Amino acid sequence: MANRILVVDDAAFMRMMIRDILTKNGYDVCGEANDGFQAVEKYKELKPDLITMDITMPEMDGIQALKEIKAIDPNAKVIMCSAMGQQAMVIDAIQAGAKDFIVKPFQADRVIEAIKKTMG
Repeated sequence: MANRILVVDDAAFMRMMIRDILTKNGYDVCGEANDGFQAVEKYKELKPDLITMDITMPEMDGIQALKEIKAIDPNAKVIMCSAMGQQAMVIDAIQAGAKDFIVKPFQADRVIEAIKKTMG
């Protein structure tokens, strides 16, 4: 069975880029969310194997959403996505339980490497 992945980013273009990379590599994008609140709801509904989560989003940012998802499921696998220059936020995300992070603009090989590493 293909690994089911939830893609979370407030930018539709970024979600599309990640979805393309994932589907071309045999992953199943089971859902998308455009903010942290949606991410938490979709996680409860879809129970994906992995989440790619943008850090900077309106309403609820990725780090808060990560903490809420980890409270629901301590074994949740989350890879954070960040733009250059967000190192402090990346450290916060890792401390909150993120498994890895990928930097925008996305490089397909780095995205797939992070997912393979996280899935184990």
